[in-house]
Amino acid sequence: MRLIAIDLDGTLLSEDGTISATNVEAIHDVQKQRDIITICSGRSLHDTQAILKNAGIDCPIITGNGAIAFHGKEIIQKLVIPDNVLSELIPFLESEGFYFELYTNQGIHLLAKGKEQLGEEIRLLAEKDPTFPMEWANKERDIQFQQFGLHYINDYKDIDIPNLEVYKIFVLSFDRKKLEHLENTLKNRQDISLTSSGSTKLEIAHAEVSKGNALTYMANFLSIPLQDTVAIGDNLNDISMFKVAGISVAMGNAVEEAKKLSTYTTKRYNEDGVAYALRKYVIKA
Repeated sequence: MRLIAIDLDGTLLSEDGTISATNVEAIHDVQKQRDIITICSGRSLHDTQAILKNAGIDCPIITGNGAIAFHGKEIIQKLVIPDNVLSELIPFLESEGFYFELYTNQGIHLLAKGKEQLGEEIRLLAEKDPTFPMEWANKERDIQFQQFGLHYINDYKDIDIPNLEVYKIFVLSFDRKKLEHLENTLKNRQDISLTSSGSTKLEIAHAEVSKGNALTYMANFLSIPLQDTVAIGDNLNDISMFKVAGISVAMGNAVEEAKKLSTYTTKRYNEDGVAYALRKYVIKA
């Protein structure tokens, strides 16, 4: 029995945010041979569950870059950001003018003015630089508001932070210098972990959160040796699971850092690269 961990964005998902029939069929074929698929994503639990339900896939889930592990209709591991850290970071991010989302036990909480806020950032960047890819930025912005389980709020002070069990702060900015400055400001802290699933994103979580740690936890929970695990992904937040998995497969569209650490490289996400990898390296002839 093997455990196969598959990322979502840039890996399993198509352009429209769904899982193609070809990828679904390959996943079902893996499950038929009694290997276990687990989705290992930076997305929220509620969002991931909705995507899998729509695709007809039933499997264990790792979300929030490893903050939440879900199996058998219950959460088996949960690493939430300490309240004292949240009480410091939320006002700080607001004062610096960042757009951010809180991943909670009830879904994703974000400001009602968030889309407008990102639109203004895009407009200002385009004014400063005529070569700024405004159409691409607007598309990336719109993707955020297509997630399942969104809860719009007017002020972060209006929500009950302790009872929401926040497990991830997702920061999105098209101002690369500003985002890099934020990362440099936070990177030496010992009470949080930082990762990214793209050049416009910074993801903040509990200090012990990583996809690698979560894959290790899930493998131990299922009594599967790490050498019998496979990890498929495309970005920086997938590297930690590449380092612990027996076999790692980078997508054809993966960042170079991921490709360098992978055992194999498959086709691109929009070429059903996951299905190709599963049939070549996992499914028995």
